[in-house]
Amino acid sequence: MNIISTKEAPAAIGPYSQAIVTGNLIYTSGQIPINPANGNIEATDIAGQTEQVIKNLKAVIEAAGSSLDRVVKTTCFLQHIQDFATFNSVYEKYFTVKPARSCVEVAALPKGALVEIEVIAEK
Repeated sequence: MNIISTKEAPAAIGPYSQAIVTGNLIYTSGQIPINPANGNIEATDIAGQTEQVIKNLKAVIEAAGSSLDRVVKTTCFLQHIQDFATFNSVYEKYFTVKPARSCVEVAALPKGALVEIEVIAEK
């Protein structure tokens, strides 16, 4: 088991790793739309926040030696399910292989984020 850490994505804000590699699989922790350069959530809308989340995931997955086209499963958390269509329009630009996915509405996300995504990818 290998712990993955990169400065190209936000540091963990709790007792967890950005990702773990075990065997041929990468399991990421959920990423929220924090800009790793300054530690802030800058985007105020779902499209901008989704873009940042995916940039963060891309950085973690690449640090583990893989890429977005090797993602096999995503779990997506939205603060407002009515953001689903806009979220989907950003998501589909990056996850072109169409991994398996769950997407649910949650009551709240850390730091007031509108979206959080975690992935499982092949190495």
